[in-house]
Amino acid sequence: MNILCIGGGPAGLYFAMLMKKQNPAHRIVVVERNRPYDTFGWGVVFSDQTLGNLVQADEVTAKTILQAFNHWDDIDVHFKGQVVTSGGHGFCGIGRKRLLNILQERCEQLGVELVFETDVQDDQILAQTYDADLVIASDGLNSRIRTRYETTYQPDIDTRKCRFVWLGTKKLFSAFTFAFEETEHGWFQAHAYQYDGDTATFIVETPEEVWLKAGLDQMDQAQAIAFCEKIFAKYLDGNALMSNASHLRGSANWIKFPRIICKQWIHQNHINGKTVPVVLMGDAAHTAHFSIGSGTKLALEDAIELADCFAKHGASGMQAVMDAYQEVRAIEVLKIQSAARNSMEWFENVHRYTAMQAPQFAYSMLTRSQRLSHENLRLRDAAYVRSFEVWIAEQAFAKAGIAMPNTKQAIPPMFTPFKVRDVILKNRIVVSPMAQYSAVDGVAGDYHLVHLGSRAMGGAGLVFAEMTCVSAEGRITPACPGLYAPEHTQAWKRIVDFVHANSDAKIAVQLGHAGAKGSTKRAWDGIDQPLDSGNWPLISASEQQYLHGVSQVATAATKAQMAQVLNEFVAATIAADQAGFDWLELHCAHGYFLSSFISPLTNQRSDEYGGSLENRCRYPLAVFVAMRAVWPAHKPMSVRISAHDWVEGGITPDDAVAIATLFKQAGADMIDCSSGQVSKQEKPVYGRMFQTPFSDRIRNEAQIATIAVGAIFEADHVNSIIAAGRADLCAIARPHLADPAWTLHEAAKLGFTDISWPQQYIAGKLQLERNLERERQVAAASRGMSPQEIAAKLLEG
Repeated sequence: MNILCIGGGPAGLYFAMLMKKQNPAHRIVVVERNRPYDTFGWGVVFSDQTLGNLVQADEVTAKTILQAFNHWDDIDVHFKGQVVTSGGHGFCGIGRKRLLNILQERCEQLGVELVFETDVQDDQILAQTYDADLVIASDGLNSRIRTRYETTYQPDIDTRKCRFVWLGTKKLFSAFTFAFEETEHGWFQAHAYQYDGDTATFIVETPEEVWLKAGLDQMDQAQAIAFCEKIFAKYLDGNALMSNASHLRGSANWIKFPRIICKQWIHQNHINGKTVPVVLMGDAAHTAHFSIGSGTKLALEDAIELADCFAKHGASGMQAVMDAYQEVRAIEVLKIQSAARNSMEWFENVHRYTAMQAPQFAYSMLTRSQRLSHENLRLRDAAYVRSFEVWIAEQAFAKAGIAMPNTKQAIPPMFTPFKVRDVILKNRIVVSPMAQYSAVDGVAGDYHLVHLGSRAMGGAGLVFAEMTCVSAEGRITPACPGLYAPEHTQAWKRIVDFVHANSDAKIAVQLGHAGAKGSTKRAWDGIDQPLDSGNWPLISASEQQYLHGVSQVATAATKAQMAQVLNEFVAATIAADQAGFDWLELHCAHGYFLSSFISPLTNQRSDEYGGSLENRCRYPLAVFVAMRAVWPAHKPMSVRISAHDWVEGGITPDDAVAIATLFKQAGADMIDCSSGQVSKQEKPVYGRMFQTPFSDRIRNEAQIATIAVGAIFEADHVNSIIAAGRADLCAIARPHLADPAWTLHEAAKLGFTDISWPQQYIAGKLQLERNLERERQVAAASRGMSPQEIAAKLLEG
């Protein structure tokens, strides 16, 4: 073939080299706008795994690269005057200029034609000149080719929030160094690593609003460098910071990262009577934030994969090669970009985590991408993880008011206690509320006794009953349980008493009203489908039909109906206490009645309960306050919210922080962070722990305890989430359906046996008993007003 590579960066050079090695008969030309030894930027970073891929692809080049690498294992995190070191990470640094020179020399050895100082204005004319059968568009971040054929490639370019500048220094760092410094303008962070014998990369980054407050947009290059030298002076030991981008003037040195992903990677041109694929590669096709050091890795692995596709599928024709390349690389890039997005967002929001102490701040940073987990860290540096586990446990036991147990084992974060008001959970595992559709006339029976009892005995710290409805009309299905009749209270008391008598788990109830999603069949008979007969009328914040053309039409609730439902929530709260539940949760998520007020997708009211977010939250807050008034003060209350509607125009994670803050101000102890199920138009982005970032934001911005939920299915997930401060509890759903003793079995996998400390809890229980009579008196006083009076006052505002 005649192969033309436009752009002489790592992607174009490496692909040219691999294809020439694969078949010396190919004529391969690389066209680059710069001179042979020009480059901008400083060092690039690879992991040990990437080096292994290079060795397999071309051992000659890999050996030369390895000889030029600076290798290190440690990461140092500097924060608030402390240094936290974690080892075993296996990174290598090499100067970008040196890397390109190695690839250029190898290409020349193999007979690749390198054409420099040629700025390609028209790729089609160049392809015609070289009679190309294949064009590689490796022309970088600001690819002209991607722009020219954007209708085909469909690029999605998201310019991010931080400003950063690539600098260098002669200060040598023995570890990959992250330094965080607070200034009068806000937080700045540095990413520093040595890449050869006498030079290190030094990237300075800060949110754009901080950059503007500092006046960096008005400084010339020398002034900005001096500003950075002053901030990070204690890390530079008198060494200067240097720029190698003298062609950029003033604030142009400081750029905002563009996250690029293309829907298609291949465009077809018709040149010289043949179809010529134009294939995106490297930064032209995708970008990954520099904080995970994967840009060059992705470029080289693009080249490796396309060369492999020619070796495997070439006999089937060009189209088969192109299809295989895009299918494989699109998935791999999506994985890296997902991790890079998490990492990038962490650095964009450093201020969110600065209330943490240094050990947890560093752990949060190390695990920011969700690729690096607790057990993966343990494999890299067991001593670091053990030390951190001891620190986390000490914090947890102190906050719970419990003496640390005398155990030889380090306590995994998921098995540390957690105290809310006067309730102490023995660990951080929650059995999620999961609809079972097994009640008869609202009565929870033997099925629920076995279902909840077995999971309480299975080791979880807190077991949630499913959403329990406050009225017959508030049920999702006729098979949903309730708390609106005396027989309901007695049935639940039987189950609660069993849990308390046979386990040291706590048991919670989630109270809700189905709203527009009510009067449907059991899930296995047709999820969200209306009943064949016996339907009851539905109400919502505004008139709506959940399933267009299928569901009943719910009418907009009148104020009298709202007052009635509030009364029902209050009555159910009193019944929950009579049944003996330890914990109460208000369901304000998933499009149910209270959720329908919060989301703008389902609330089009023009009265004081519609419009602004504060107005939309007014009624759910009134319900919460009325419930809190009759719920014993020593018992916790949480609120489940939908932190993201996953629909344009719906609730966003920014809104979720505001919603959580409002409930916190109203007296909520925790926010249960779910998402979606408000509209069938939703487009969630799934993945392991996919809802945990919502919990992270709410916990660390609204400063309220949270429960994380959603595709959390391993102890490793839980330990990572709790240790990093992304949540205080983790709710496990489907794994608990499959295995009631999930907690015990995960403990066994970890080799951890001391999962309960009964003696320590006896003192806590005695204290609870001493407080109980006082709290009952407080609750009785709160009940001096009738629910109707409470409702009337709250609805009046």
